[in-house]
Formats: sequence, C-alpha cells, structure tokens
Amino acid sequence: MQFGVFTVGDVTPDPTTGRTPTEAERIKATVAIARKAEEVGMDVFATGEHHNPPFIPSSPTTMLGYIAAQTERLILSTSTTLITTNDPVKIAEDYAMLQHLADGRVDLVLGRGNQGPVYPWFGQDIRQGIPLAIENYALLHRLWREDVVDWQGRFRTPLQGFTSTPRPLDGVPPFVWHGSIRSPEIAEQAAYYGDGFFHNHIFWPAEHTRRMVELYRNRFEHYGHGKADRAIVGLGGQTFIRHNSQDAIKEFRPYFDNAPVYGGGPSLEDFAAQTPLTVGSPQQVIDRTLGFREYVGDYQRQLFLLDHAGLPLKTVLEQLDLLGEEVIPVLREELDARKPEHVPDAPTHDSLRAQQDEEEKSA
Repeated sequence: MQFGVFTVGDVTPDPTTGRTPTEAERIKATVAIARKAEEVGMDVFATGEHHNPPFIPSSPTTMLGYIAAQTERLILSTSTTLITTNDPVKIAEDYAMLQHLADGRVDLVLGRGNQGPVYPWFGQDIRQGIPLAIENYALLHRLWREDVVDWQGRFRTPLQGFTSTPRPLDGVPPFVWHGSIRSPEIAEQAAYYGDGFFHNHIFWPAEHTRRMVELYRNRFEHYGHGKADRAIVGLGGQTFIRHNSQDAIKEFRPYFDNAPVYGGGPSLEDFAAQTPLTVGSPQQVIDRTLGFREYVGDYQRQLFLLDHAGLPLKTVLEQLDLLGEEVIPVLREELDARKPEHVPDAPTHDSLRAQQDEEEKSA
C-alpha cells in the first residue's frame, strides 16, 4: 500500500485569525508539505491543477519538478491533470520531461476537474467533457508508446509523423490513474486501458464509492487485464487528528464551517458520518481507514487531504507528524497482513520497467 498526501492548492483565509496567505506563501507551503511528507515516511505527494483564484497550482510539472530536486524517494503525482483542457501533446512532453528529472518517480491522475469556467478559457466546451477526456487520452496513450504518430480527431488539429519529446524514461510511460468522483464513463475508460482508477472519496457516501470501484473492477476483468481483485485502485480521504478526539473536533470546526466547499451545508458531525471525513484521534483515523477496504476491496494507494480550508502550515505539518508516527505504520502493518498474495502492489517506474523487460524476453 502506498500512502501519501494530496493538495488542491486553495488560498483560503484562516477563520481563526482572518489572515489570508499570499500566493507566494501558499506555493512555498506546498513545497514544505511535500518535503515533510517524505521526511515522515510517506510514499506519494500529489498536487491538483487549477487555473483560477483562489487556487495556486496552475503548473503542476513546475511545482513537481522543483520538489523532485529536493526529495529522493517520494513519488510525485497529480490529484488531477486536466485531460480535457490541456493539449495531450503538451501533457505527453511535460510529464516525460518530469519523469527524466525525477528519475522515474512520477505518475499522474487524469481528470476533468470541477471548475466549469476553465473549458472556455482553453477553447473547449464543457458539454463535451466526457468525449474530450476519451479522445485526448487515446492520443496521449499513443504518444507515449509510439515513436511516430499520425492522428486525426474531433478536438485538435491533425498530427502527421509526429514524435513527442523527450521519449518516456527507459521507454516506460508514467503510470496513469483515471480520477473521477461521479462519472462511470471514466471508470470504464480506466478499465479499458488496464490503467488505475482513483476515486476522490471525499464528498460522497461509502455506497457511491463502492459502486464506482465495483464497476471499474468488473470492467477491468471484462477487458482481459486480469481478475477484478487485481485492478489498481486508489482512494482519497480527509482527516484532522489530535490525540484527544474532542480537541480535534473543537479545533477543526471553524475551518469546516467556513470552508468554501463545506460552509452552510451539513454540520461537521453529520458530514463526518455521511462521508469518509474523519476528525478525531489517531486510532479513529486508523479504524475508519481500515474500514475502506470493506467496501472497495484490497486497494493500492491512499492519499489524505490535509492542507485545505485555511489551515495554517504549522498545523498541517503537525498533522503529517501524527500520520507518519502514529497512523500510517499501523495501517501499513494491518493492510499488508490482510492483502492476499495475488493482489498486486501499486505500479512504480521500476516495476513497470521490469515488467516490460520480461515481456520483451518472452516475445
């Protein structure tokens, strides 16, 4: 099991002080969070992609390239790379470049995002979101696997004899997770290619997550990639931890109540009961996270959202210490002990390169 953190990069006022960090402060805080994630033994750091206030991660590969130079082991990923409004040629080249700079420590989550206005800003129509995701990934998939590509589709100019550069490191494309909260078409797309499926697992109840992951697993098997329980699944999740659960609730409540995505909705207690949000002690986070396996099966990656809603950097770093010292070691031991031997680990550059070498030998 891989554990890590992901950020959406929001610039939100701290409701307890009224202070809003500058963009520069938020960007530097994101780097500090990634470095701390490696320090406490996490496996993955992932950043979102947004092109509007109040968010700062408009250039994920710039951010991740900078983090790559300051880390040694951390897998660098995205919590969404916008496959709908980015040119797939630019995605192919940017992430291959990042892959070389990071010595292979790169994968990415492709998605459509949740900001509707981004479509016209980049010359696209939101009503074509699903067709864009399908066609653009079909091209991206080929660009990483074919040295010379001829292409004609609906949404971009044709390509003739085109080679994206640099080529993927060692001839191994970055592993792709297809991310979706609510779209079965994206689960189907992930299954068709035998790629990973990442369910954000934030705003929806367990039953919705169960249905989406089950669809992906069943279609993964249908397309001949292996048994359903060998499909590659990742989950998001939200936590806020203090040693005493009542302290955690008291401290987190003003952030929850004033967050743009929560404020004015259900109470903290109701939202935590209805979704995977866990606010409490380390043991409560352990128990809740172990419970995810009951409705999605054995899965490969768990990412936590920690730095949202205006939480100050000091508090986020404290959360990382608690996760790294008291939560993740227990989760690793428990989940590894429960995972059947035939269930694969999350793909890495090294494992994909070894698989490619074996296929070439047997060809």
